[in-house]
Amino acid sequence: MGAGVLKDAVAGINTWATQGLRQTGPMLKVGEAYGTLAFSDKTQQARLPKAVYRSLRDTITHGKALDISTADAVATALKDWALEHGASHFTHWFQPMTGVTAEKHDSFYNPTGDGRTLAEFSGKELVRGEPDASSFPSGGMRSTFEARGYTAWDPTSPPWILMNGNNATLVIPTAFVSWTGEALDKKTPLLRSMEALSTQAVRVLRLFGSTASRVTATCGPEQEYFLIDHNFYFARPDLINAGRTLFGARPPKGQELEDQYFGSIPERVLACMAEVEAELYRVGVPIKTRHNEVAPSQYEVAPIFESANVATDHQMMTMETLKRVAPRFGLACLIHEKPFAGVNGSGKHVNWSMSDDHGNNLLNPGDTPHDNMQFLFFCTAVIRAVDTFQGLLRMAVAHAGNDHRLGANEAPPAILSVFLGDMLTDIFEQVEKGGAKRTKSGGLLDMGVSVLPKLPRDAGDRNRTSPFAFTGNKFEFRAVGSTQNVAFPSTCLNVAVAESLDAMASELEKMLAGRKGAAAFNEAVAALLKKTVKAHKRIIFNGNGYADSWQKEAATRGLLNLKTTVDALPEIVKPGVVRTFEKFKVLSERELHARYEVNLENYSKTINVEAQLMVLMANRYILPAALEYQKRVAESVSAAKQAGVASKEGGKHLTRIVGLVDRFRALTETLSTALDHGSPSAEKHARYMRDKIVPMMGALREVGDQIELLIPHELYPLPTYREMLFVK
Repeated sequence: MGAGVLKDAVAGINTWATQGLRQTGPMLKVGEAYGTLAFSDKTQQARLPKAVYRSLRDTITHGKALDISTADAVATALKDWALEHGASHFTHWFQPMTGVTAEKHDSFYNPTGDGRTLAEFSGKELVRGEPDASSFPSGGMRSTFEARGYTAWDPTSPPWILMNGNNATLVIPTAFVSWTGEALDKKTPLLRSMEALSTQAVRVLRLFGSTASRVTATCGPEQEYFLIDHNFYFARPDLINAGRTLFGARPPKGQELEDQYFGSIPERVLACMAEVEAELYRVGVPIKTRHNEVAPSQYEVAPIFESANVATDHQMMTMETLKRVAPRFGLACLIHEKPFAGVNGSGKHVNWSMSDDHGNNLLNPGDTPHDNMQFLFFCTAVIRAVDTFQGLLRMAVAHAGNDHRLGANEAPPAILSVFLGDMLTDIFEQVEKGGAKRTKSGGLLDMGVSVLPKLPRDAGDRNRTSPFAFTGNKFEFRAVGSTQNVAFPSTCLNVAVAESLDAMASELEKMLAGRKGAAAFNEAVAALLKKTVKAHKRIIFNGNGYADSWQKEAATRGLLNLKTTVDALPEIVKPGVVRTFEKFKVLSERELHARYEVNLENYSKTINVEAQLMVLMANRYILPAALEYQKRVAESVSAAKQAGVASKEGGKHLTRIVGLVDRFRALTETLSTALDHGSPSAEKHARYMRDKIVPMMGALREVGDQIELLIPHELYPLPTYREMLFVK
């Protein structure tokens, strides 16, 4: 079977190349196509009455409530615009706690008494939908018989048209809550956290004399992914059902030569990327970058900054588009954190910052950051937030897939730390000593060739081992997993920074009580920064996060090292976290506990699915092939013996095969039996899966991979790493 699948894959590639299937249409003119399928600000301004447009913009930019008359007018314009693009249906698109998106399509058309149909869409239909809430994860907030839930239109994220073959659908981004008003999704807490962050950031800006009235958390999530031939994908039950290979020996060549990273993009892959980008451009997703990643067949796509809410929606659209477009090119897109053991895994670096409504990036240090008190204040608040809420931020990226990645020598460690770089570290050391007086300069880099320009050099290097790194005018949260919805990590970061700004602003206000003037203000800020930096400098680390020595040093600093998902998840229900989320009205204690329960259950179910798949693949794929090979070797040894030729090495080989097959069968049976486990609590069951099942899976895989390396290619029933990673 393995040889046949390889033959099919090669034939498909040849067909794609020779028959010109790569010519999918005329080359896209991005400037003309961008946003044509999005109900963007430009489209709103063109199609809405002026008063309606102003009312909607006030809602979007200033958070003012939307009245029903405005909603009716917007609904009419949306319907007409969608019908012009061929849409027959609309959907309230939301992000439940499943980690993926959900949608129910309703037709615009209603029958009339004379046998015709009439397209209708009201403000009520735009503003509210009513999906069944009992069938989505709720962590105990909803019982099965309590079904009512609501989707609520999010006017801050533009609707768009989903074109799919012979149909078009108007997609309306929405929040999802229960009949009791509790958040059942990822968007609602994100929006609440952005409000909380804005309130506290504006409060700080007021102290610095700014007239800004709103601050927006901004986000630019990168996406790493793999593309492999779809023939291989459909021949691997583990990739189809678990998203990663549960068996698979390392190939002779992996990423050792480092020739994949930023290398020439294969033609079929580049055509697929271009098609993905074309679809995303049309719906207004600002894709900026594409390139080969570190591992063979691994790639990355990255957008520019947007509002964290819109960026989250666009990021979910990006993942869905990658998966939907790849099959058109005979490819399958793998977004799992670790689809292939032994090669680089995939992350989703979330670039995060804050911008005010005057267009100022609050984390832009300027040319002389040592003089930029406002920047130093906001940057210090972020440092304090990561230190204070390191457990919460670690929990925000914890799930079964990311356990394969965090802490490995390819991804940030499970220990939260902040990388500032040489320039900022030097400034904050000056701050701690009493005040910053200078900013380091990187100077010019002379490359030693007269025709090459002297390059302005940054004052500090970058650090790819840091989970939370300052990268010029933003922080890069590098520990987020590639399958994750970025909404919850962003929510946790927003809440942590909001609390930090609140605490620092309160202390500064006390210090300024009865004092006036610029000198008094600067003195108070300097004193507060000095105190805060000294209290939280333990979280700053510019060294090698992969090194074993960092584990020891982090322990001496008192930093948390939550190595697995099961270790990290309880952080969300710690009293300090609950108090903070409730204070800023982002999530209640009940809503937080619900997310704890949902994540625990998801972890256990993920491991259970993978373990059952391993048992199935062992019994139905690998073991029959191994027994057939064992039979052939035994017949060969027996034939040699009957011919009077003693096959000493053949006997050794047979003994080895028999031993591996027996051990493989025994480990399979042990794993199968161990899965029959009941537990009185979700916590105990998750710990059992981590401590018992995961090690058993590792042991079974080790023997299975040894067997793979012995079985002839024509007998082995599964595509191998050397095929999947290198046949493009």
